[in-house]
Amino acid sequence: MSLQMYTSFVRFLRLASLLLLGVAEGAWAQTTSPVTAPNLPATQAPPLPPRPNQPDSVGQAKRRVAPARPKHLRIETEAADQIVLRRYRVRATAADTLEAMRSVRELLLAMQADAYLTASADTMQWRGDTLAVRLYVGEQFRWARLQRGNLTEDVLTHTGFRERLYLGQPLVPTELARLQQRVLENAENEGFPFAQIRLDSVQLEGSDITARLTLDRGPVVEFDSLQIIGNTKTRKRFLSKYLQILPGQPYSQQRVDAAVRLLRQLPYVQLKAEPEVRFARGRARVYLLLDDRNANQFDAIVGVLPNPNPTAEQRRVQLTGDVTLNLRNLGGGGKQLGLQWRKIGTASQLLDVGYQHPSFFGSPLDVAASFNLFKQDSTFLTLRPRLQIGYPAAKAGRFSVFVEQRSSRLYPRRNLPTLQALPENIDSRYTAYGVDFSRSTLDDLLFPRQGLLLTGQAAVGNKIISRNAYVNPELYEGLPLRTTQVSLSGRAEYYLRIGQQGVLLGRVRGEALLNRRLFLNDLFRLGGLATLRGFSELQFYAAQYGIGTVELRQFTGPDAYVFLFADQAYLRRALPGDLGEDAPTGLGAGLSFRTGAGLFQFVYSVGRSNSQRFSLGASKIHFGITSRF
Repeated sequence: MSLQMYTSFVRFLRLASLLLLGVAEGAWAQTTSPVTAPNLPATQAPPLPPRPNQPDSVGQAKRRVAPARPKHLRIETEAADQIVLRRYRVRATAADTLEAMRSVRELLLAMQADAYLTASADTMQWRGDTLAVRLYVGEQFRWARLQRGNLTEDVLTHTGFRERLYLGQPLVPTELARLQQRVLENAENEGFPFAQIRLDSVQLEGSDITARLTLDRGPVVEFDSLQIIGNTKTRKRFLSKYLQILPGQPYSQQRVDAAVRLLRQLPYVQLKAEPEVRFARGRARVYLLLDDRNANQFDAIVGVLPNPNPTAEQRRVQLTGDVTLNLRNLGGGGKQLGLQWRKIGTASQLLDVGYQHPSFFGSPLDVAASFNLFKQDSTFLTLRPRLQIGYPAAKAGRFSVFVEQRSSRLYPRRNLPTLQALPENIDSRYTAYGVDFSRSTLDDLLFPRQGLLLTGQAAVGNKIISRNAYVNPELYEGLPLRTTQVSLSGRAEYYLRIGQQGVLLGRVRGEALLNRRLFLNDLFRLGGLATLRGFSELQFYAAQYGIGTVELRQFTGPDAYVFLFADQAYLRRALPGDLGEDAPTGLGAGLSFRTGAGLFQFVYSVGRSNSQRFSLGASKIHFGITSRF
């Protein structure tokens, strides 16, 4: 056998071992590439160059070592391979010998990733400060054909594999590893967690490779049960339906992985460790280590606000109130009930009531109903009931569809029959159908340190204006009584850790109401502690608005922190003849800490708008106790 034939035979054995052994490792260890190391000879590290100013003997006086000089890299290859080598940026100098060796390794890995599978550094030798490398490039290997083997049609559909996509294409190890990974993930989500994949019938003709994929599925595995370990009253039946880990269904690694994200969306449980799966006799049992956390909430907040226009019977300072009650995980079944009452002014108040029922009739859907009441002194009353059906997805978030009705009617007043134009508020009814989306990657729902929260909503419906019996009917002439109305809203929050205890919060939120003819009681209301700090509760009317918030929090405990904030808003009324544009700004500081009675919060803020300057006399103070049980 000639030397050339022997060399070709050795390189073929090397290539076959890379494909077969690399694929096997990818199937078991799920590595990203079958090629785990460049093809360097066994003695890949050449002798180090002599160190300058080295003492000749132990007794010789020590001399000062000169700074290390940069090392040079010289790569020698065949003339025909110089064109290929020019595609790669190889640094000609290195700071030290280790960096020079690393440059050679990175070059070989890059070439092997581009289908030059037999590329290797045949010899490496130091010549003074220069590392001379004899590089073998070899040929770029291509797929003559990669056959589907025993892969079924459903596997091909889920993985996107097609034989025509590999005809005459370079054999890129990373692409092959990704294909293997997709096949394995599909198998382990269909009840075969011990599946293995390999290349079979590998043939080499020159630089063209023919092979076929072979999938060994292994034994079929089904879910056995869900086991809860820890101090929690949450029912196993509810969690099993919520996580869709049901006995008798094919095992799915995807559902096990999704359990972590889904459990973090529940404020009343805390996952203490990653889920653990134990296999036995063709069945898989999933163990969850959960503890209950205090998520039921009772808030009582009192606001002290100056009265800008006090009458003879009113005081110069007025009090506002906010009472919130949230009961979560009722009976251990994940049901939630909420109630909020807010006194906004002297005779204005707001009421919100909501109920959510998860896993409705054993399905992954949840059903929610809410009711909102808003009374504006003796001017109008607005009611808004809503029914919503949602589906929680582990990766994509929660999607919901809803229907709601908003009806507003005026209170009878003496001046209504004498009006010469339509009043700024109107009797109307609006029925809308819409979609709602939310996605959270927060590490904690109650006191987040990092993560992202996204919410969005869109609705469309018919708005019908009703004729008020106390208003002159002639004033309604020319007014469109039936129109299409669109409402949009969105919110994005991002929490970023700063140091060990610092958190920077960035928030953007806004809403828009689109209609041919809007009235004052159609508009959104904002201002106050929940929306725009530094101003009175629900002080502003807006058809479109946006609010940006920057808040710096410094935690002093698990649920205690001090903070500084800045709120910047832009809003417009978009009423006929009254755009009402404004850009209010709110600044302030506060603190929150736990006491024996609950979580105490104190907020001091000042605001500036078109009708208000930054002034200590117009500042707002909010304080209250939040009790969790």
